[in-house]
Amino acid sequence: MIWDMIEEWFRGLLTDGIISNLSGMFDTVNTKVGEIAGEVGATPSAWNGGIFSMIESLSETVILPIAGIILTFVMCYELIQIVVDKNSLHDIDTWIFFKWVFKTMIAVMLVTNTWNIVMGVFDLTQYVVNQSAGVILSDAGIDISSTIANLETTLADWSIGSLLGLWFQSIFVGLTMNILSVCIFLVIYGRMIEIYLVTSIGPIPLATMVNREWGGMGQNYLKSLLALGFQAFLIMVCVGIYAVLVQNIAVGSDITGAIWSCMGYTVLLCYTLFKTGSLAKSLFTAH
Repeated sequence: MIWDMIEEWFRGLLTDGIISNLSGMFDTVNTKVGEIAGEVGATPSAWNGGIFSMIESLSETVILPIAGIILTFVMCYELIQIVVDKNSLHDIDTWIFFKWVFKTMIAVMLVTNTWNIVMGVFDLTQYVVNQSAGVILSDAGIDISSTIANLETTLADWSIGSLLGLWFQSIFVGLTMNILSVCIFLVIYGRMIEIYLVTSIGPIPLATMVNREWGGMGQNYLKSLLALGFQAFLIMVCVGIYAVLVQNIAVGSDITGAIWSCMGYTVLLCYTLFKTGSLAKSLFTAH
């Protein structure tokens, strides 16, 4: 009799613990996944106005003068190249100096308008992301509330060993989901910080754009901007795929299989989110 009472008490304790663990298990992940569209769909100016203003000020007051010095060096080097290429002043056409002046004007315009160029790139990519949001995104939340509502009745027939096993699994999966929420946070916020870092130094690589030998730096910089911009599109595609996968999970009597499937898909989402950065750079041949 006493043993039966202890067993019943322990069974009720495990059942309450399992239901409690499962009730809020996916809330943090659902919140983070739901925030992805808004985070990656925001331009650098809209994401955080304070950081944006600081980066803009640093770029225009600190980096721009350095870019001007580099531009002066690059264009002087370009003039020397032009002269040397024409048989060391023995074969000089006046049009090459007009060509040099024209290239210098273009270079000055690029450097002085770097911030507008950079923001234009991100405005373009964010327009693409926002236009795609209504197509590739759906409800990406994991919902097992219907199963939890009937879970107490289902668990009444389980043995103590099975309940104990499910309790340990629910604790482990819950801890894993919190870790995955942090991973999602790192990817989304890490990308935005990388955008601010890249944009802050923009005038320097653009100062080299018109030179044949140094121009690769500026070209690669523009490729990096496009890669960072379209990484948001790849992130949206990942979330869209994840949404379809979790909606197809059969949450029924096999609660163990359901929670492990949900965790597996969330791990897969985090893995693909981390891969979007390198994938975007490889697609745009940025390095």
